[in-house]
Amino acid sequence: MTIIAGFSASGQGPAPLHLAAQLARCTGERIVAVAIVERQWPQNADPLEDEYLNYVGAQAQKSLKEMVDKLPGDLDVWRMVHQAESVPSGLTELAEEMNADVVVVGSSSSGLLGRIALGSVTDRLVHTAAVPVAIAPRGYPLQDSRIERLTVAYGGHVDEGGLVAAGAELARRWSATLRIASFTVRPVTMFSGAIETSAEDLVVQQWVRRTQEKIAAQLEAVRSGVDTLDAEVVIGAGATWRDAVEAIDWGSGDVLVLGSGAAGQVAQVFLGSAAARILRHSPVPTMIVPRREGL
Repeated sequence: MTIIAGFSASGQGPAPLHLAAQLARCTGERIVAVAIVERQWPQNADPLEDEYLNYVGAQAQKSLKEMVDKLPGDLDVWRMVHQAESVPSGLTELAEEMNADVVVVGSSSSGLLGRIALGSVTDRLVHTAAVPVAIAPRGYPLQDSRIERLTVAYGGHVDEGGLVAAGAELARRWSATLRIASFTVRPVTMFSGAIETSAEDLVVQQWVRRTQEKIAAQLEAVRSGVDTLDAEVVIGAGATWRDAVEAIDWGSGDVLVLGSGAAGQVAQVFLGSAAARILRHSPVPTMIVPRREGL
């Protein structure tokens, strides 16, 4: 199987390759570093255009080589330049042709350093891909470690697409720790003393217990070799989505796993509104997985 690290020919930082290297250490899979050269489609018989695209491709190949040469020598990394109508369509085509496990891309250059922001390329890709899409935060550095923990963002009924099952299977395959996190934005009044603390605590405790029971039931149904007792369940609550995401601890070996929204097509990624809000505040690489057929 293959991990695709995608770049545009116009150039961007090595963050996707750095994340792909971490994933490859878990799976032992080949990494294909791909630069997509955009061209008019269908192709025109224009010698000048071909000459220009060949020049762009050669520069992209040079950039790829410089990035790959900085990776540890124990990784199996291939380089290629691919022409397509657009970067998202080119990566989608290659993912299908290579039977890729995941496509890794970088954050928009307009985002904050260390955070994730969707640009036009990544936004289209996460709404059309048929394979998981992993996004590296802007400026994501090369890590010495592998992926150590997967945090699945559980959202109740919107996770009927099999997100917990997918997260459990990934944790087993990658020999990573599994954590299930449920994020909630609580009204400011709940922090201001407008209601009795004991009453608030009781409501929260009941919600937490019900959420944990639902998660445990889904894990039990998965039967993927990941014991329900081995899956930590945490709650991230705050007055804003940023506060909720930052309410739980994050480490350098973490990956956040988000599910496709209920509006998405089966076996295709579609980023729902809650997932999009969580994504914007994620301090770690984030993987978005498609819904499963029949769920």
